[in-house]
Amino acid sequence: MNDLAPNISDSQPVIRQLDDAAINRIAAGEVVERPASAVKELVENAIDAGAHRIEVAYADGGKTLIRVVDDGCGIVPDALPLALSRHATSKIDGSDLLNIHTFGFRGEALPSLGAVGRLTITSRAAGHDAHEIAVNGGAMSAIKPAALSKGSVVELRDLFFATPARLKFMRTDRAESQAITDVVKRLAMAEPFVGFTLRDVTGGGEGRVTFRVDAENGDLFDALHGRLSQIIGKEFADNSLRIEAEREGLHLTGFAALPTYSRGSAVTQYLFVNGRPVRDKLLYGALRGAYFDFLSRDRHPAAALFLDCDPQLVDVNVHPAKSEVRFRDPGLARGLIVSALRHALAEAGHRASTTVADATLGAMRAEPTGPARVYQMDRPSQGAMRASYQAQAPGFEETAGVFSRVEPVVEDTPAEQFPLGAARGQVHENYIIAQTADGMVIVDQHAAHERLVYEKLKKQMAANGVAAQALLIPEIVELSDGDCARLMEIAEELERFGLGIERFGGGAIAVRETPAILGEVNAKAMLLDILDELSDQGESIAVQAKIEAILSRVACHGSIRSGRWMRGEEMNALLREMEATPHSGQCNHGRPTYVELKLADIERLFGRT
Repeated sequence: MNDLAPNISDSQPVIRQLDDAAINRIAAGEVVERPASAVKELVENAIDAGAHRIEVAYADGGKTLIRVVDDGCGIVPDALPLALSRHATSKIDGSDLLNIHTFGFRGEALPSLGAVGRLTITSRAAGHDAHEIAVNGGAMSAIKPAALSKGSVVELRDLFFATPARLKFMRTDRAESQAITDVVKRLAMAEPFVGFTLRDVTGGGEGRVTFRVDAENGDLFDALHGRLSQIIGKEFADNSLRIEAEREGLHLTGFAALPTYSRGSAVTQYLFVNGRPVRDKLLYGALRGAYFDFLSRDRHPAAALFLDCDPQLVDVNVHPAKSEVRFRDPGLARGLIVSALRHALAEAGHRASTTVADATLGAMRAEPTGPARVYQMDRPSQGAMRASYQAQAPGFEETAGVFSRVEPVVEDTPAEQFPLGAARGQVHENYIIAQTADGMVIVDQHAAHERLVYEKLKKQMAANGVAAQALLIPEIVELSDGDCARLMEIAEELERFGLGIERFGGGAIAVRETPAILGEVNAKAMLLDILDELSDQGESIAVQAKIEAILSRVACHGSIRSGRWMRGEEMNALLREMEATPHSGQCNHGRPTYVELKLADIERLFGRT
């Protein structure tokens, strides 16, 4: 009971200077977490060297071999030993740690890798012969001549052999390989004008190529669109919106997907600051905030966004792996992302993703029962088809239960002039069938009208403000001084949504007004929810989300109900309003309000092509 704790000693502790090998191994623990970290550092060095083509090879998930070959500027022979010294770099001169225009700048990657693995560098700079240098577990060899036409080859073998305890924390080869692939893909997105090849050489030989993208051409947006199409997929590229906005020195570019092209997790969210892939809570929170009114909580937007600014406005030196950043004005960065994405979504109007139609066609496609028959016939003119349909459809009584009170709709304006076409009928008193110039549209009348009513209510709220209900007796909520200060920082924003708060001395907040539309409110629970969001995301949309949830319910009850028969002019009026209303392509929960099927796809269902 009275024994001293094992970390307490009676003797005076002695301060020692660690040797370089121990220092490098400690530094490697911060910089090199796993094989993917080593790949990231080496590929970033190749990009900084001006490479146009980078090839990465790995074996056993990168545990036994990582090799990066580039055609960059190379390293002169005399500088090779210096490149393996700690805090030796060509990226900065040390006078200004904020003026950083490159991926690397600390000069820690190569010595850290040499301290925990067997590192060999072969390089040839213009006007010099190729030379090679090696370092094993911190022990550096002499420089010797080598054969290389251009650039550099960095080979790392037996990662963590000098610190075997780290090997116990490595995951399976497959998991480590996936992490390497993810790192290379993110860097390939950041550099669309650079070609990348990733090769798995486990077992020796040439191995197999697991990822490859060639250098793109054209302007930045064309190149980025082509690169994202190869990495994320053509569906993302086809269903994404071009993003470009600028505010007070911050420039945002990239692509963000339509709400109807949402994902079940956040794996398709890629964020870059000054070309550097980052995983920053502020930026992810801004992306979530831009879409929160269009997606349910279990769906996540897909986006690849690039935020560029003067290096003086952002600090990238806050994390050893440089995966987090700190903005001088975080609110400006968040506001730019939210406003740019919301503007792009509004500009998209009623547009919905093409994957909705693909899923519909997949559900409609019958299982093959034998060899497909191919019909070849001339397609008659539109007038001939219309006359034929009228002659062959005299209106049998037996179809009345399927097509509920379908009335012919006569349109003065040709259907092809309307994006959503002209209404031709109503099925099961819930789905509107419209004909377009090159296909047909199926509209969920309740979901579509619900979104239209919701947008009107939001517009009215923005114009007139949120009505606040004054409490007869202000509710006093006891909090810590820090929490009180954080709430008072956003007091003006909360007041815009009808929540009035003020300091009540000490660690207390007085809630004097609540949003009238919410009715009776548990003020303490609401404030705690706001504080939780501030801690997790850096901003809070709790009050706005609650208010808009009420508006969404009001819109649901006030919209056209399923099962209601609509006249032709009502159906067409709904279609025209959808075309004129932003965000009408998805309902309040992110589901599509309509499906568009092209005539060619429909004909393919019937084997007419």
